[in-house]
Order: sequence, then C-alpha cells, then structure tokens
Amino acid sequence: MLEKDMKAVVLTGPCEAEEMTLTEVELPRVRTGWVLVKVKAFGINHSEVLLRKFEVAQPYIAKPIIPGIECVGEIVDPSDSGLPAGCRVIALMGGMGRSFNGSYAEYALLPASHVFPVESSLDWDELAAIPETFYTAYGSLTLSLRLHNEDTLLIRGGSSTVGIAALQLAKAIGATVISTTRSVAKAELLRSYGADNVILEGNDFRQRFLEQYPAGATKVLELIGAATLPDSLRLTALHGIVCHTGLLGGIYGLKQFDPIKDIPSGVYLTGFYSNKPTRAQIDSMMKLIESAGIRPIIGAKFHFDDITAAHTLAQQRTRIGKIVITIP
Repeated sequence: MLEKDMKAVVLTGPCEAEEMTLTEVELPRVRTGWVLVKVKAFGINHSEVLLRKFEVAQPYIAKPIIPGIECVGEIVDPSDSGLPAGCRVIALMGGMGRSFNGSYAEYALLPASHVFPVESSLDWDELAAIPETFYTAYGSLTLSLRLHNEDTLLIRGGSSTVGIAALQLAKAIGATVISTTRSVAKAELLRSYGADNVILEGNDFRQRFLEQYPAGATKVLELIGAATLPDSLRLTALHGIVCHTGLLGGIYGLKQFDPIKDIPSGVYLTGFYSNKPTRAQIDSMMKLIESAGIRPIIGAKFHFDDITAAHTLAQQRTRIGKIVITIP
C-alpha cells in the first residue's frame, strides 16, 4: 500500500540552489488519462536551473510547482492507460514541471501520452541520462536533419550534453562527425567519444573550418544558437540542412536577420523542439541506443537528498555529461 505523503522539491518563487529542500507533500491522486510513476531517477536540465532562478516568477506558471521535465521509473497506477503496473518507463516534456508537477519527487502523476514503456539493458542512473537529452539529439538528427551514413555532420556546441548524445547517435548512424568546443581538454574527450574531427571555436572558426572542408558540411546541428547561426549557414554545403536546436550562446533571437540574404541559396534552415515526443520516435531511439551499445555520459550522480549540491553543480555548467539524481 502506498504512503499518503511523499518527498518532493516544491518551488513557490525564485530561489538559489542552497534554498532547495525536500518537503512532505500529498501523494497525487490518479485520474483518467494520467498515470502514477514511482520515480527511480531523473536528469537535471539547464531549463530547470532557469526555472528555479527566474522563470518560476512568471504568471503562466501556477505555484507551488514541483519542477522536473523528465524521469525514469515504474508504473504504480496505470489508470486507463493500458500500461501494466510495474512497467519500466521513461517520461519527458509535455508540460512537466511547468504546466503541472514534474519529476523532482518520489512519485509523479503524468499524462499517459508522455510516458513511454522501454526495454533497456541500462540501469536506472544511465537510463535517467537518456530521455530529454537523447530525444532532443535524436529528433534533431532524424526528424529535422534526416541524417544518413553518407553525411558529414557539424555539431556546434559539441561538448554539451546534447552535443555528446548527438555525437554518439550520429556515429551509430554511420555519419562523419565534426564537433566544436572552446576547450582543448574537451576536444580530446570528444575524440575519445568518437568524433572524427574536433575544431576549436573562435573568431577565425569559419576560415579554419573551410580550409579543411571547402565544400562545407552536409548537415549542421546548431546548439550554440543565434550567436553562431549566421556563420553555420555559410558553412553548409549546397542542399545541406541546418537545424537550430540549442541556445548555449545565451542569445535567443536575431534582431537583424534577413532570410533572403542570410540563408544561402540552396541551404535549408529548420529547428527542433522536443515537447511532443511520440511512441514511435522513442521506440526507434531506444532501438538505436541498444543496438549500438551506447552508454550515456554521466557527469555526476547524486542522491535525492543532495538536490542542492546537484543544482549548484548544474548551474556552474562545468561538468561534461548528464547530472543524475537517484531516488531509492
């Protein structure tokens, strides 16, 4: 029999990492179209850091709110979903942690449409590094970029968690991958993860890239964002595709962007937003991960009680790999 209460992180307004604490809240009641998941682990995302620091103050977020846009766990109460109790699942997006309570809790009540059964050889902490990070990378590569094994893929922001996931997935697909980073040390790590080439970001990046790849990259995954997007468009081969997915550069839009002049003729610009995953996409992603033997990179692992330390580290953005929280 389930307890009546559970531990959770509850936000009522902006706060610092050290102000995050676990509190006792009422166990959510299952309703039609929703399932109750026993959370085994979850990954921490930069969007949750932004939520804690700033976004939670916005009027469109009903407070109090339990943050967390992804988790892995087991179905406790399937309601009318058709999923069996005890089923191993991943859950992500669809409003988690913003429109309704998310995964920073021992149990999460989630819409059945965003809870996906999985068969995986990964343990809970490794599986927790998969949902949002790998789905963002996978969707960008397959849905938006239509990546194939004959492609040359440029990943800008390659040492980010999504960048590393994209590198692993792209190599599993068979593409040639050029990753970028600002750090010499991270460049060596990217090579060890399978990058065919690593080019350091900098003022003369375009020149150095074109010296090695004069025809350009057939596909570009833009994770830095608007800060480097105009440059990336000019590094793309004729009939190539640029997918704008990330915002690592901290610039969220271009005030003087002329699509006719700034998008080269014969180059295609698209984007990817991970808010609406489907069962078919998740199944295909997990099949590729399993068949290729991909192991996600875990930057650090914390117990739920150490949520303050985990968020402090996440805010610093110095660790390569996913920061994962486990719940016994």
